Amino acid sequence: MPLGGLIPLWLLHLGEIIYGGVGSGLYGMLAFVIVAVFVAGLMVGRTPEYLGKKIESYEMKMASLILLIPILTALGGTAIGVLTPAGQAGVLNPGPHGYTEILYAFSSATANNGSAFAGLSVDTPFYNTALGVIMFFARFWLLIPALAIGGSLARKKKVPAGAGTLPTHTPLFIAWIIAVVIIVGALGFLPALALGPIVEHLMIFAH
Repeated sequence: MPLGGLIPLWLLHLGEIIYGGVGSGLYGMLAFVIVAVFVAGLMVGRTPEYLGKKIESYEMKMASLILLIPILTALGGTAIGVLTPAGQAGVLNPGPHGYTEILYAFSSATANNGSAFAGLSVDTPFYNTALGVIMFFARFWLLIPALAIGGSLARKKKVPAGAGTLPTHTPLFIAWIIAVVIIVGALGFLPALALGPIVEHLMIFAH
C-alpha cells in the first residue's frame, strides 16, 4: 500500500533519527540540534550555544552539509534512475509506484542498507553501480563534516551559561527541534514524495 511505503521513506529521508540509529542517527540528530540552536539564537537575539560551546558559522556550514548531502544524493540518484533507459528497465510496476521504488532504492542507499522494493530489479549493472556510488558519497562524505564539527567544538573553550544563553533542555526547545526536523525534511523531500506514494494513495480513491 502507498502509505506503507511512505512511512519508511519518510524515516529514511529524516536521516533515521526517529528513533535514531546508533551512528548515523546520532550525528544526524546533532546536526539538526546545531541548526535549531543557530536559527533560534538568530530569532531571539541570543548567542547560539550548545553544551557550553559557541555555535558559529563553521559549525553551521558543516551541519548544513550533513543535511544537504543526503538530499542531493537521494534525489539526484532518483532523477538519473527515472530519466535513463537503464533505470527505467528495472521498473516492473509503471506509474507512481515504479517511481516510488526507484526513490526508495536511492533513499535506502543514502541512509540505510541499500535495500529496495521487490518490484524493482536492482541486480543490474546500472543499479549496482549507481547505488554503490550513491552509498559512497552519502555515507562516507557525511563523516567528514561530522568529524569537523566535533574537532571544532573540542578546540573551543567552554563558556559558562549566562542570561543570553538559549536553554536546550526545556520542553520548548524539544518542540522547536521537532519543528525544525519536520520543516527541513518536508522542504527537502515532500515534492518527491508527492510524486510517488502520496499521489498513488490518492489514486486509490479515484477508482
